[in-house]
Amino acid sequence: MSQPNPDLFDQENLALAAARSTFESDTASSAQYREALGELINCYERLLRETSRLIRRSDREEFEMNQLNNRLNELASELEYRATHDALTNALNRGAVIAKANQIIRSQGLAIIVLDIDFFKQVNDSFGHLVGDKVICGVVEAVERCLPESGLVGRVGGEEFTVLLQDSDYTQAFTIAEHIRAEIAGWDFSLPQPRQITASFGVSWTPAGASFSIAYGAADEALYKAKKAGRNRVMRADQL
Repeated sequence: MSQPNPDLFDQENLALAAARSTFESDTASSAQYREALGELINCYERLLRETSRLIRRSDREEFEMNQLNNRLNELASELEYRATHDALTNALNRGAVIAKANQIIRSQGLAIIVLDIDFFKQVNDSFGHLVGDKVICGVVEAVERCLPESGLVGRVGGEEFTVLLQDSDYTQAFTIAEHIRAEIAGWDFSLPQPRQITASFGVSWTPAGASFSIAYGAADEALYKAKKAGRNRVMRADQL
């Protein structure tokens, strides 16, 4: 049968009891006083050492815990970023675009630009998918250069992108889309052979509280009309 663990301060309690007994004794000798005092000193020094060790250990564990919490926060941020951003371009992904648009449109008007790279399949067929990926990244970079601070861009399909403009009306959104169109058309994509890359655009605007799906559908319809009209152009949904 196992014996119970001794009390943590058994040694100190014994030394304290012996010192108290010596102090209360009328017949204790100086040698007994010195012995009792020596035991108390030894116990006190041991307690100081143990306390210092425990403090160091506590500080180390607190530091390690803080490091772990920081890493967990970093991982959570990385996971959130990966869940909301396109892995190739670092633009918002389709789900994040829809979520952000619905969040904005609940309280304010929203302009939507939908753009599609013209004849992108020919780029992949001519130069390969690695060059195609380079073109996609270049388009996102060109778009970002033209956006106001509050503008957001997302990749919602292979070569299709959506821009959200929460502080723009139809006229401003159309002007921004034209700026993006010109930026892409003049962009140096450093292709293996000379070739101009262009994009077609559809623009819509919807007031606060309206349906995002209807607003997106209107911009997409305008994009379709831009392609039918010859590509490399911007069409407004309200002017179809």
